Amino acid sequence: MYHNPVLLKQSVDDLVTNPDGTYVDCTFGGGGHSREILSRLSDKGRLFSFDQDLDALKNNIDDPRFTLINQNFRFLENSLLMYGVSQVDGVLADLGVSSHQFDEAERGFSTRSNAPLDMRMNVMQGLDAKRVINDYEEEQLADIFYYYGELREARKLARDIVHHRKSKTIETTEDLKKLFSYLPPHKVNKFYAQLFQAIRIEVNQELEVLKEMLVQAYQVLKPEGRLVVISYHSLEDRLVKRFLKNGMFEGEPTRDIYGNYKKAFELIKSKAIIPDDKEIEENSRARSAKMRTGIKV
Repeated sequence: MYHNPVLLKQSVDDLVTNPDGTYVDCTFGGGGHSREILSRLSDKGRLFSFDQDLDALKNNIDDPRFTLINQNFRFLENSLLMYGVSQVDGVLADLGVSSHQFDEAERGFSTRSNAPLDMRMNVMQGLDAKRVINDYEEEQLADIFYYYGELREARKLARDIVHHRKSKTIETTEDLKKLFSYLPPHKVNKFYAQLFQAIRIEVNQELEVLKEMLVQAYQVLKPEGRLVVISYHSLEDRLVKRFLKNGMFEGEPTRDIYGNYKKAFELIKSKAIIPDDKEIEENSRARSAKMRTGIKV
């Protein structure tokens, strides 16, 4: 089952300002956001949705205004050009892993199930979690755990993994979890969530892909076009926030003699929108969601 779309009304309210316009949903999944966007469009409107997961193709929408593109959204600009589209009125991205991917135990995303170490959003790609855990150097693993999982004990974790795999390949999520059985029970859930997040981000190159998508979204948006992004952890949100503020991920923009700089976007609201208590109660995935919207200057 695919998850209920998070911040559905708020995100589409921000996104769709022209019923005759052309829009992009970067993360089709179960099609919840896409269906809501289509409900706001006239017969002249168009929607292009992206999803690299083959399972998502089963949710295709039979609508002449709709096109589902089976690609990673890092190929946003070129994929749209193949359909003769160079500019759009709005881009929406609901980031992270879908409930469907978590619920399919064999995909290896969930900390609750014993499954092969996989974690690929695109099952056709070569790199999976098993290769990361068994082939990466100790220093590489430590960096992944520290930067992507924000785990302070990253070096020890990497050392434990490298020591263990010398005698036996780490094949499954349970094999991996057993290495850290010494953890106190009250720390286990949060620790595994951070560990699995770190591995998943590396396997799918999520932060690099997000950066590429944001840059391309800016390129394809018309002036006054809108970029709406829903993120689920601080690493994503930090990138989105910085990019919407000044069109950069690192450093500071060049300022004129008055201290002003050229903005990439005007923010609709200075603070992120978060789900209300009712939505969180109905959909636990919404708990960590943050939505930011920018209007291209």
